[in-house]
Amino acid sequence: MTEPQHHPTQPTNVCVVMLDSLNRHMLGSYGGTEFETPNLDRFATERATQFTSHVTGSLPCMPARHDILVGALDFLWKPWGSIELWEQPITRVLSRLGVTSMLVTDHPHLFEVGGENYHTDFSGWDYVRGHEGDLWRPHADPSWIGSPAMPARAGDWWTRTQFGDIGLTRGYDRSRTFFRDEVDYPGPRTMTEATRFLREATPHHDSWFLFVDEFDPHEPFDTPAPWAGRYHEERWDDDWIIWPPYAVGAQADGNLSDAEGRHIRANYGAKLSMIDHWFGSILNAFDEGGLWDDTALIVCTDHGHYLGEERGGRDIWGKPSIPQFEPLGHTPLLIHWPGQPGGRTCDALTTNVDLFATIADTYGASIDHRTHGTSLVPLMTGEATSIREWAIGGVYGNWVQITDGVRKYARSSSGDNFPLSMWSNRWSTMPTHVSGYGELPMPDDRAVLDRMPGSTVPVIRQPFRAGDMLPFWVGRHGTDDHHLYRLDVDPDEQENRAGDALELEMTDMLRTALAEIDAPLEQLERLGIS
Repeated sequence: MTEPQHHPTQPTNVCVVMLDSLNRHMLGSYGGTEFETPNLDRFATERATQFTSHVTGSLPCMPARHDILVGALDFLWKPWGSIELWEQPITRVLSRLGVTSMLVTDHPHLFEVGGENYHTDFSGWDYVRGHEGDLWRPHADPSWIGSPAMPARAGDWWTRTQFGDIGLTRGYDRSRTFFRDEVDYPGPRTMTEATRFLREATPHHDSWFLFVDEFDPHEPFDTPAPWAGRYHEERWDDDWIIWPPYAVGAQADGNLSDAEGRHIRANYGAKLSMIDHWFGSILNAFDEGGLWDDTALIVCTDHGHYLGEERGGRDIWGKPSIPQFEPLGHTPLLIHWPGQPGGRTCDALTTNVDLFATIADTYGASIDHRTHGTSLVPLMTGEATSIREWAIGGVYGNWVQITDGVRKYARSSSGDNFPLSMWSNRWSTMPTHVSGYGELPMPDDRAVLDRMPGSTVPVIRQPFRAGDMLPFWVGRHGTDDHHLYRLDVDPDEQENRAGDALELEMTDMLRTALAEIDAPLEQLERLGIS
């Protein structure tokens, strides 16, 4: 590979700030009024181009990061896993070009089975401990007196439904006893370390890439004062619910009271406002270092988070096994590009694999493995007004959906959700369990040596069959449950038009898209469109 060549309109450096479970419709710059996000709003209006039609690709957490760091849609081949042997993460490519890359994160999935090699090709990395399920401390701090964190409800109806009365203990419930002040919480610590890199390290490198993978505002929705209770409109005397349910119809079925729903939603808002505050330190570092002139700043997310929004008359919470309705699948994207004014909007349809393509294009990198994204650089420089006609996404073994920005079609399996296989050469780094809920079967005598779709790479293919304990997230949905919406006239997705003549057109679009990305033929069979 040659040395990086920078076009006059392109930056020398790129900083990506990924905020997990960031709800687009709750940001002020996107019209949200419920919670305060002054720094994200300031970034949007003063420095960034705001994308209005950015959608999810592979879901959930690690598949979405695979989209960004590897550029290849992952959800059609496997549910959750490491970077494959034939894939080149953008960090490995950049290292060959002499570009320094740095990861700053508090995301525990990056260091668990199924994500443990995502950090290895960075020039440096910093892992802030203690978020969510991170097993940071084997015991609670005996000197903790309950401040500043509040008691958290763990054994609620949803936990008991999913796991039984097993006395579930989350790593965070121990870690939080070591947090004394706001600066001790994982989100603030992550932003502090990212800021330190921007202020202290960047002058030592001619060209650099910083990836800030911040797990906030993902649950637990736990914040210290002054954020805690910031959006509560009623007194709350019970243990605070910082672990939201993943459920459909929790309120409709009487499992979650309206007051509890408002309480959970307010706690999300507090987490959102707190991490927005600390994102301000990133903006300050850009101001102080004059980084706006030569550095692209990308703010994105993996997905949103349902907080009681209704679809089909049912309230939705978390990320349950349902299609990616707008609150989850229509996500924010803000990009500062040197030399371009802030306060602009871009209506072009985009998705997360396009971020990989954009980073590669910025540094003039050549990619050898199969990717599915298109660079956003022409959109940023004004050379194009659109880059794709459709975007595809979903969860492995679940709905597959496609959108052209106006029409959105989610198609479930036909019949029994088979045929379904997993394709991987890194089976030993696949998660074999998720919190005791779902097991990944090990390869057996059904496994064959096949070719990765769209390539000549030999790969293990394990077919699944009825009766297997399928991977987490797979198959917990009704068959032939398709969803079709016209977002221009029905933005809240209340009228499912599946069965209309339009469904034939969207089915053809989906079939074409799957062929263009070299999806396994068995996925078309599973969906009943082969």
